[in-house]
Amino acid sequence: MYNIKTLNKISAAGLSLLPTDRFSVGEHADPDGILVRSQDMTSYEFSGSLLAIARAGAGVNNIPVKKCSELGIIVFNTPGANANAVCELVLCSLFLASRDIVSGIKWVSSLQGDDVANLVEKGKSVFAGQEIAGKTLGVVGLGAIGVRVANAAVKLEMNVLGYDPYISVAAAWKLSRHAKNAHNLQTLYENCDYISLHLPMLDSTRGMINRDTIKTMKDGVRILNFARGELVNEEDIIAALNSGKVGRYITDFPSRAIVDAKNTVAVPHLGASTPESEENCANMAVAEIMDYLENGNIKNSVNFPDVALERSGTFRLCLVHKNIQGELNNILSLLSAENINVENMINKSKNEYAYTLMDLNTQVSESMLEKVRNIKDMIRLRTIEL
Repeated sequence: MYNIKTLNKISAAGLSLLPTDRFSVGEHADPDGILVRSQDMTSYEFSGSLLAIARAGAGVNNIPVKKCSELGIIVFNTPGANANAVCELVLCSLFLASRDIVSGIKWVSSLQGDDVANLVEKGKSVFAGQEIAGKTLGVVGLGAIGVRVANAAVKLEMNVLGYDPYISVAAAWKLSRHAKNAHNLQTLYENCDYISLHLPMLDSTRGMINRDTIKTMKDGVRILNFARGELVNEEDIIAALNSGKVGRYITDFPSRAIVDAKNTVAVPHLGASTPESEENCANMAVAEIMDYLENGNIKNSVNFPDVALERSGTFRLCLVHKNIQGELNNILSLLSAENINVENMINKSKNEYAYTLMDLNTQVSESMLEKVRNIKDMIRLRTIEL
């Protein structure tokens, strides 16, 4: 029986995929797996039993990934599961950025008296805006969400420039042939009326929208941020909004400074807040953590490589270790010395860490397992009976 702890409300449809005869979902003190959405885990105390964390969403900023890697805890995310929900909100923000709809609605709500129709006709010109057809949208990051946004914008008769030096083959196949490739960010910044951010928050991307990059953009550019708030330097964007260099800023990540900023629409982090998205994310997260706990397979991990091995033999070793030359030979040498035959095996690495699955045709003694655990740079070993 595997114990699963939920740190946020997880869709019941997803949790129902966990067979009750093999999984227990509850407030376990020492869980084997954790399902989480947005709860901050940066100061979370991990028990020795914890094998995996599955984030029902794409970003993992709320999870201490480096610490998890050092402890051999696999961190999963659910790329693409909420893509449609976020894309629809980005499309909404395109119109909010173009037409001063929010301010207009607030103004109408403030009108007093019975002559609202005449007052509206007299005052509506203050809230006039522009159409998006024929304008140029720059999409920074062409993952599951970015590609959807780019393709939708093409259908709305916008010119689309996309930038992503790491675009996957699958994403490239899905991208409309009418979207053009920007070879660098400077080209995108200089030529776009709208810029939409769809990339992860890394040390290299933190504050990428700042005073210097904004200077290279068109006057009156509209910036849409439904990726991560930290991608934009708040002080610099507020200064650009005040000067008119940035015409409007739409973000899904409110803060005190941003809420009070001129020409800003701050959405209350609604990107993935649809029942469809929450169900998709939960289904994917549950499937990932279930396959890892029961079979040792990894798919959509942010800190370890994707590894899958069909069942063979009677006993499976799941080995988390450093990506060090000779480590695999050390493991195989120990097994060979005990005349243990490896029926099937797969080994893959991701940066400084590696993961190995070995199917054996015999049980392995606890003393033998202890020898493997004591190999230098071995982080974690667990066994699964096949």
